Amino acid sequence: MERNLTTGSVGKNILIFSLPYLLSYFLQTLYGMADLFIIGQFDGVASTTAVSIGSQVMHMLTVMLIGLAMGTTVSIARAVGGRNHKQVSENVGNTVMLFFGLSIVLTVVLLLLVRPIVGVMSTPAEAVDGTVAYLTICFLGIPFITAYNIISSIFRGMGDSKSPMYFIAIACVANIALDYLFIGALDFGPAGAALGTTLAQTISVAVSLFMILRRKSISLSKGDFHPRRPVVGQILQIGVPVALQDGLIQIAFIVITIIANRRGLNDAAAVGIVEKIIGFVFLVPSSMLSTVSALGAQNIGAGKPERAVQTLRYAICITVGFGLCVCIGVQLCAEQLVALFTDRQAAGGAEVIRFGGQYLRSYILDCVFAGIHFSFSGYFCACGKSVLSFLHNISSVLLVRVPGSYLASMLFPDTLFPMGLASAGGSLLSVMLCILFYLKFCREKNPTAESA
Repeated sequence: MERNLTTGSVGKNILIFSLPYLLSYFLQTLYGMADLFIIGQFDGVASTTAVSIGSQVMHMLTVMLIGLAMGTTVSIARAVGGRNHKQVSENVGNTVMLFFGLSIVLTVVLLLLVRPIVGVMSTPAEAVDGTVAYLTICFLGIPFITAYNIISSIFRGMGDSKSPMYFIAIACVANIALDYLFIGALDFGPAGAALGTTLAQTISVAVSLFMILRRKSISLSKGDFHPRRPVVGQILQIGVPVALQDGLIQIAFIVITIIANRRGLNDAAAVGIVEKIIGFVFLVPSSMLSTVSALGAQNIGAGKPERAVQTLRYAICITVGFGLCVCIGVQLCAEQLVALFTDRQAAGGAEVIRFGGQYLRSYILDCVFAGIHFSFSGYFCACGKSVLSFLHNISSVLLVRVPGSYLASMLFPDTLFPMGLASAGGSLLSVMLCILFYLKFCREKNPTAESA
């Protein structure tokens, strides 16, 4: 299962690792998009809004878990790069125990807070019951969501990005089939969307565990599950800043959703749909963040920090080129993309498409800048300086994204176009801070020494 990414062509290694990772991200994003697409075909705007809001809450929790699991990916990758197999096993065992306890606590706490969460989201009255049902079922599935993500982080730390792709592919197919069953045939509405997603995730975990046991991909002893402070400490030192950063960014997106919700049901639905589309477009920048983290960490562990820098440069070139192409394409067909997720003939459908097109045309500019700071964030994590990633992202959120969105909503009540520009402006600030941090803290220092 291990793959050595410390030799050979840097560009080739990026492609070998990132393409399966990109496809995994695509399939995972398809989860939420499938829910939204299918509910839009069988129910009205209220159900679409319920699934949109509920899935945004779940997305926030998921990215925080993925961010925390980044500590596992980087720690294992360093051990693999240094050929320390005992350290790999200890990292895996301690990760399992850490995340098992966390998932149980999260499940209990969130089930108790379902209605307060729905209230904080300023959910339109027509969508409250559907959102409560959606979140209740999804919260019950948190242990399985957690299990999938830590299994994926372990494989990726070992240089294997293909296995997680296979696991999520199975889950995605199951999710789409179950959505049509529960939403279409049985008319369960938002609850059916949540039930399909949760059961599909359970199937994914079951298949991944079966394959691990059958192939004996990971060799563990009983002692590897005993908590070790240095091991857990390293995972948390890298993962906590990333999880906090991702969580606060998602909270910012939720605040923006709340701002849109207060403008009315049509604006809320438009913003929710565009967020799903943006999530899909951001697959490439997101995959590069994780690719730079894993490849950079392996090379730093092997004492080759110059290859980590080369990985960063390749990633920036790839994401900027992709971002420019997407920006041009979306300007030509923004309304058509939004129309895929709502019925123009339904009540309010035409307005949702109009508002969504406005928001998407400006928001998509964020894709160019995001690719740059995502790549830098991956490099900072590989160097053990995930706090730098936290700092630039939080600065972006607090100084530009949230206040910019609020002011745009107040000053331009008849259009969502200026709200989208706030996101692009936030990423531009992140890019400037990333360049500053790189020049000041990383370029002239030995990352291996920093991460010791």
